[in-house]
Amino acid sequence: MKPDTVASVPPKKDLKALFEPQTIAVVGASRRPEAVGYAITRNLLSTGYKGKIYLVNPKADEIMGMKCYPSVADIPGVIDLAMFIIPAAGVPAELEACAQKGAKAAIVISAGFREVGPEGLKLEKQVQKIAEQYGVAVLGPNCLGLINNDPEFSMNASFAGTIPMPGNVAFVSQSGALGTALLDYARGENIGFSKFVSLGNKVGVTELEVLHYLKDDPKTSVIIMYLEDIVKGQEFIELSREITGEIAKTKPILVIKSGRTKEGAKAASSHTGSLMGSDEVYDAVFAQSGVMRMNSAQEMFGLAVAFANQPLMKGNRVAIVTNAGGPGIMATDACVKAGLKMAEMGSQTVSKLKEKLPPTSNFSNPIDVIGDARHDRYEHALRTVIAEPNVDGIMVLLTPQAMTEAEATARVIVELDKISDKTIVTCFMGHSDVDAGVKILKEHNIPHYRFPEAAAGALAAMNSYQKWLGRQRTGIKHYQVDRERVCQAIKSAAKADRKFLPINESMEIFNAYGFPVIPWAFVRTQEEACESAAKIGFPVVMKVVSQQIIHKVDVGGVRLNLNSAEDVRDAFQDIMAVGEKLKAKIDGVFMQRMALKGREVILGMKRDPQFGPVLMFGLGGIYVEALKDVTFRVAPIRELSARDMVCNIRAAKLLQGIRGEPPADLAAVEDCLKRLSQLSCDHPEIEEIDINPLMVYAEGKGAGVIDARIILK
Repeated sequence: MKPDTVASVPPKKDLKALFEPQTIAVVGASRRPEAVGYAITRNLLSTGYKGKIYLVNPKADEIMGMKCYPSVADIPGVIDLAMFIIPAAGVPAELEACAQKGAKAAIVISAGFREVGPEGLKLEKQVQKIAEQYGVAVLGPNCLGLINNDPEFSMNASFAGTIPMPGNVAFVSQSGALGTALLDYARGENIGFSKFVSLGNKVGVTELEVLHYLKDDPKTSVIIMYLEDIVKGQEFIELSREITGEIAKTKPILVIKSGRTKEGAKAASSHTGSLMGSDEVYDAVFAQSGVMRMNSAQEMFGLAVAFANQPLMKGNRVAIVTNAGGPGIMATDACVKAGLKMAEMGSQTVSKLKEKLPPTSNFSNPIDVIGDARHDRYEHALRTVIAEPNVDGIMVLLTPQAMTEAEATARVIVELDKISDKTIVTCFMGHSDVDAGVKILKEHNIPHYRFPEAAAGALAAMNSYQKWLGRQRTGIKHYQVDRERVCQAIKSAAKADRKFLPINESMEIFNAYGFPVIPWAFVRTQEEACESAAKIGFPVVMKVVSQQIIHKVDVGGVRLNLNSAEDVRDAFQDIMAVGEKLKAKIDGVFMQRMALKGREVILGMKRDPQFGPVLMFGLGGIYVEALKDVTFRVAPIRELSARDMVCNIRAAKLLQGIRGEPPADLAAVEDCLKRLSQLSCDHPEIEEIDINPLMVYAEGKGAGVIDARIILK
């Protein structure tokens, strides 16, 4: 089979006719105010769309003062974009008619496709076939539509009840209903959008095509998404890396991925499989593509405002300006917990603060301007902190006291934000007493959060994204390996209808790919066992090899610490006796030199249907499933991803050396992960791999594969 390789960014599909049409045909326009066809017609007309609109309805002469055409064939001009709000059964024929009139894009609002069952799926496939035949970019079916807020187009081709304000945030949603709810929420929060796209069933236009368009859209600075699944996982990773990683025109991507579940891992038969659910895979995908995964819509929109309107933090040093001690402490705890550092105020900054703040103020960080602070005291503190070179980000906290000037303080923040090159977030705690100030902040797109924890989270996200941009760019290492040797081993197993490879065949494969395998041998007689033991060196371990015996230790099929030829002969006889007792066919005995004591880790791979081979790393041995301290990445991995996998487990410090223990040879572990990545991509016939344990020695001393399992498709 053809090996898996890193997916290149897919060729860009032209969506100009979808987002920037000069003519739109509305097939299914309606005179009934309660109908979707009416809402779409109204939205197109009321938002000032500047192109030509053709309404198609055989039962109406005109709608809202516009002429109606009885059929698509009667439209006098060329169609760029066709919209369908008709029963699903009629969509294929009408789509073909529009394609023959020149349409290069279509939005299928209609429901009744694969979401309703086999008949609907059949219709959807017809739509897909026609779209491919004529080169039509189809959005939907079963979607809300699309909005382009660029003043040059002002196109609301949707039936959303809320018209979003213009802005620089693009919103892509797989759920139309959620999209309308969040558009309404965003308007209340004064959040504007450049584009809104409802994906629906994704028969043609998927998140990939939309991301391609938004990547080059000058009106979009931030991309937020609600997704239930991702098509073409490898291509998503590469495209997202390109969008989030281009420093010149980088665009943060914030995603809510729903459907957090571990059900997919229950039937897995390896350690890797049982530890890896679909949610863990998505976490890995987002981590290695620079996408930030959101836990809630509120978090996503809160961060979108920050990314769209504030400079990124240049470092992780934060200053807090507050008028209350308790909230200041809460904010400090939240910042430190989020991985930020409390900035140290320089002596000049402290002296400057003392010029206008009362002596009872706190001049170190958090800076407490005291509860009776009015707007002028906040202004002095903020202006001074903005000038402090040790500060990268600022949180402004305000609690309502009798003398607090929330509105005036908000105006101070707005003015200082104009001259600041530092990330500023605000937290006006309370409700009615601070709402006038909050309104001003939102009107001027100053990030505001009701509680310090959310504000700290925003600063941490800005810092995290800056780190992503500043990361070292690394490529994918390709090793010289004996690929043909592995192909032959897999073919032999397939010919014998063997899914589980015995340990000796697994070790052959690891040898072919240059893994540091502890010296071993496969023997069938006592004489071979004694000769091999002498060659690989005492002491040795011996293990039964049988397709009928999975748990070797449980049945007495393993002998450890054999120090002489006599020990080897006795162990061989004992292992053969185990086979006779169980009436199992013994293929032979696996022998290996006893490994020196080191630190045990596990490496694994499981093939995911959407993303391909997914690698796993964690602490190994018998406790791996109990501790579940593991990381995942989708192969092929770059060199930096291998390092991230090793360093991001909770127990990484155990490998880095504690209490006088030397650090483990992490370079050897990373090398094994990269070889595992190449092996997994070269041979898609391999379904799962477990290396447990990989024994890791002190820095510079290497590592060794002790036990392993390979499962074929």
